[in-house]
Amino acid sequence: MRRWQLREAKARFSELVKLADSEGPQEITLRGEPKAVVVSKVEFERLRRPKPSLAAFLRGSPLAGLVLEIERERMSDRTLGQ
Repeated sequence: MRRWQLREAKARFSELVKLADSEGPQEITLRGEPKAVVVSKVEFERLRRPKPSLAAFLRGSPLAGLVLEIERERMSDRTLGQ
């Protein structure tokens, strides 16, 4: 991500916007501190999309409905410290 000082970003705003569209987010700093990021409209819309819940994500998995047969070793004696 390219960093721009605020003064430079204001003076070259058209270039900053074009680079945000073609190369990705552009960071703007004020007195050396990051203050803002300019992103393309496409990236902004992607970030705004609602994220599915974890349950919905798992239901959509290609492994949903798969039955796993898991065998556990039966231990007759569970002593601590061994």
